[in-house]
This record gives sequence, structure tokens and C-alpha cells, in this order.
Amino acid sequence: MDALGHVNNTIYFRYFEQARIAWFESIDAADGLLGAQSGPLIVTAACTFLQPITYPTNLRIGVFGTPPGRSSFQMEYEIRDADKRETIYTTGSSKVVWVDYTNNRSTPIPRNVRSLLPEQSKTQG
Repeated sequence: MDALGHVNNTIYFRYFEQARIAWFESIDAADGLLGAQSGPLIVTAACTFLQPITYPTNLRIGVFGTPPGRSSFQMEYEIRDADKRETIYTTGSSKVVWVDYTNNRSTPIPRNVRSLLPEQSKTQG
């Protein structure tokens, strides 16, 4: 909490990180990342603060992937009130690039990760 009783803005990025790691773990893409030859690297991160989060609040953090390129994709996040789901506190995004750690260059996204990403963008209606 900051001096005004709100969650500090840096904490939102921690929430995004926790959701991202949980997603990678849920698809078994996090296994063996320590010591792995390739894996995800975050190259950009953004957050749009819509409403302050105050104590006490139960949160629900959603994470969504976007259609991938050869070696990268966007992850999008929503932080909502878990009890009043219509309340969105913030949205965010990060660009994930799959990197070969040996030569520090991008490499194709593994099939198990690619298969869980949408093939085309959601349409707004």
C-alpha cells in the first residue's frame, strides 16, 4: 500500500508476472527453464491504471495470449475484483520473445506454447 492506502503501482507488474509464470507452469513450459537453452524473455511491459485497488479487495488476474509471430507474442492482463467481476482495476500487456540463451537471439516459439495461443486476433464488436 502507498501513503493513500492504494496498492503501489509497481505491484501491478508483480501481479502480471505471477499470472504469466502461473500460465507457463500450467502448460508445462516453465519446467526446466533454469538451465534451459531457450525460453521466454519479456521485452516490453505496459500497464493502464483504471481504478485504484484498496484494502481489502480480492483480486482475479486474467492472462491472455495473442496470435504469435515466429518468435514472439503479446500477453495481455486484466486485474478485476474477484467478487464484483464487472470492476476492472487495470489492464496491461507484455511482449514475450522466445530466446536461445546460448547465442542471445530469438528462436521459434515451441509448439506446445504456440498451440495454446489464438490463431487470429479477437474481433471487437
